[in-house]
Amino acid sequence: MIPAFVTMAIYYGQSIQRGAPLEWQRFPAIAIFLIAAISDGLDGYVARRYNQHSSLGVLLDPIADKGLLLSGIITLSISNWSEADPDYGRFPAWFPVLVITRDAVLLVGTAILHYLIGNKMKVKPNWTGKVATVCQMCAIAWVMLQLRFLPLFFVVIVAGIFTLISGVIYVIFGVRQLQAEGHAHAEVQ
Repeated sequence: MIPAFVTMAIYYGQSIQRGAPLEWQRFPAIAIFLIAAISDGLDGYVARRYNQHSSLGVLLDPIADKGLLLSGIITLSISNWSEADPDYGRFPAWFPVLVITRDAVLLVGTAILHYLIGNKMKVKPNWTGKVATVCQMCAIAWVMLQLRFLPLFFVVIVAGIFTLISGVIYVIFGVRQLQAEGHAHAEVQ
């Protein structure tokens, strides 16, 4: 569903740029994104509720989550969705950079932890990471639905703050795991 969403979102942004918005491209983009997000949430709920976990699912689910979020954030950073007010039509450049950097640091950190401590590594979701994900989804919805009762910049700042805080907390958690396993050079200041 991600390629379909990105295609429709970019085409809609191009129609805005031409000065002739094609709403028939906007609404399917929104619908595709919502269906993907809802199906991902239902999949996670069903897996937890009925204790149905597979090693492939544990690997693929976060990849699908990140793929959907990153595709939405990147697409809505390069494609303007507002003819009337460009400040509501796209994300500032720093937002996708922050989200991608945090995710890259977490990916590299996880690989390093796995290499150094192997199966003793613990990956534990933190509430700040969950809040960051919800805030990122809200920011995407803000642009796609063209909500204006709060400035988009405020919504993006909140999402950015939680993204940054969650990244720092995950890095600290990883460093503490290294320290607990006797890697003396791991320090948190």
